[in-house]
Amino acid sequence: MTYQSILFDIAGGIARLTLNRPDKLNSFTVAMHEEIRTALNQMDADPSVRVLVLSGAGRGFCAGQDLADEALAPGDRALDLGSLVEQYYGPLVQRLRALPFPVICAVNGVAAGAGANLALACDIVLAARSANFIEPFCRLGLLPDTGGTYFLPRLIGSARAMGLSLLGEKLSAERAESWGLIWKCIDDAQLQAETDVMAAHFAQAPTLGLARTKQALYASPDNTLAQQLDLERDGIRELGNSADCREGVAAFLGKRPPVFTGK
Repeated sequence: MTYQSILFDIAGGIARLTLNRPDKLNSFTVAMHEEIRTALNQMDADPSVRVLVLSGAGRGFCAGQDLADEALAPGDRALDLGSLVEQYYGPLVQRLRALPFPVICAVNGVAAGAGANLALACDIVLAARSANFIEPFCRLGLLPDTGGTYFLPRLIGSARAMGLSLLGEKLSAERAESWGLIWKCIDDAQLQAETDVMAAHFAQAPTLGLARTKQALYASPDNTLAQQLDLERDGIRELGNSADCREGVAAFLGKRPPVFTGK
């Protein structure tokens, strides 16, 4: 399929989805959302995929919603942003979190509004040193969406989440790393190379085990200790019977590198 607002390809177990409206800092339109949904459907239909890399073209990752999107023109009616969140942003965030393999986000510049929170919905966030994160909703009389009010306090605590959300100040990639908001801040020139190395690693990793690890970690904040121990028991039971676990044990005992199939 030919895409207009994104770039998408699958090769060597790696799916790459790039937001591709660089002249608009890759801000979201309804058309872009629909293309992303189509790409994710294409990815779901391809069992070879073992990792997704999400990035942005040009000098920024994503500046959030394009408020000039013609598809949102309200005419004589008030703009229903809640419907936009319900139809597009919410389902996108939940879909990324539920993918049965790691999702890497490479932030190469500004990540603002929905763009910042979309990055936080990914499993591992790498950011160029020149990148920054902004929650500008307060400047528009709005509240952080795309999971922002969920991710921020869980990742960095209520005080920092409140400051970012109520003041709308830029947060540098370096400080985002030191706060635990992202995994790693990387020199700009090395962002692509480090992202590729990580993607290649996950393309050869025990994918089923990583998927169950994701699920367990994301379930943890809402579980009691007893519930989480039960979840771990059930996961270990399933994974202990997997082909990749058998291969991992055999490789360890045989003192050789494992060859995982993701199953």
